[in-house]
Amino acid sequence: MKEKGNIPEILRRLKKEYPGARTALRFGTPFELLAATILSAQATDALVNKVTAELFRKYRSVKDYAEAPLETLQNDVRSINFYKTKAKNIQACARTIMEKFGGTVPKTMEELVTLPGVARKTANIILSNAFGINEGIAVDTHVKRLALRLGLTRHEDPVKIERDLMALTPQKEWGTLSHLLIFHGRNVCLARNPKHETCVLSDICPSKNL
Repeated sequence: MKEKGNIPEILRRLKKEYPGARTALRFGTPFELLAATILSAQATDALVNKVTAELFRKYRSVKDYAEAPLETLQNDVRSINFYKTKAKNIQACARTIMEKFGGTVPKTMEELVTLPGVARKTANIILSNAFGINEGIAVDTHVKRLALRLGLTRHEDPVKIERDLMALTPQKEWGTLSHLLIFHGRNVCLARNPKHETCVLSDICPSKNL
């Protein structure tokens, strides 16, 4: 893939553009990040942060989520789309963590993906942001779009995209790359009408003139 040599330059430029880029989700503990990530599917980070500000004050431990009446937990997150399913998954995760992992969020990909509603993308987010472990690269819609536009992959499947990005990027930068692409996707490389004129990657982006 001819664009693979651009990864160091992409990282350099985006780090300068978005210094300190990290997840926009607010959390204090690994389980809070897990809950916030579950809630964030097809919802804005701003809305999730608004909901979790109250949620995290009310529920202080994994045990609290595991033992809460489900209807109460659902009501606490009802302003989020698909709130009933998301609340069920949060509680099911809490109960599984209590029963199988001694109340502590596990730190491996293999264990995290056994939790209800947790797939590889969510597990990558938890590992990178809560534990500083770069097991893989979280591929959301922004990462997918930018990876394709920048010529870093030819695939549409997130697992294959992740594999391509991991092969091109130093492991220590995996978590950083995901955050940088998300920030750039939200601010400049929009799904519709990307802002080529203000893009710091425009001269090395193969999709600029497409």
